[in-house]
Amino acid sequence: MARALRHERTAAGLSLSKLAQQAGVAKSTLSQLEAGSANPSVETLWALSTALGIPFSRLVDAETPHVAVVRAGTGPQVAAGEAAYAATLLSACPPHARRDLYLVTAEPGSARRSEPHPRGTVEHVVVSAGRARVGPADDPVVLDPGDYMVYPGDVPHVFEALQPATTAVVVTEQR
Repeated sequence: MARALRHERTAAGLSLSKLAQQAGVAKSTLSQLEAGSANPSVETLWALSTALGIPFSRLVDAETPHVAVVRAGTGPQVAAGEAAYAATLLSACPPHARRDLYLVTAEPGSARRSEPHPRGTVEHVVVSAGRARVGPADDPVVLDPGDYMVYPGDVPHVFEALQPATTAVVVTEQR
């Protein structure tokens, strides 16, 4: 519960003081709850979940780890209209996180130009095959297999395959 509470507060962009104020809970109590050194009442948990705008269960249900496999060539795929570029969604952002995971396949010819995503978006890219020019539209970088790059996704950006059968893993993260 302590980890879930801390995660949800951080994801909401709230300080301890602000969440305590919104929930009508003492800041010291909230601090102890996040540290795992206090046992909250049901009323306190309801107040916190309401202030965070999340279901009560998100604070009390232990997340069960599970195994998920997406076989190559399966999964929902979206192709670009103006470039030889396709993105397969490997993992959608769960409610308590702010990220999506894609497998990108691209061919040389035309670059995939993306408009800025919402403020605070960051993209992580690992090229697994081929070669690509990736990053902010005004300053992309050439990546080879195994290269990793992170860049702001809230500015115009580009992904351009420089070799046939270029593939990459892209993680879009909201901060």
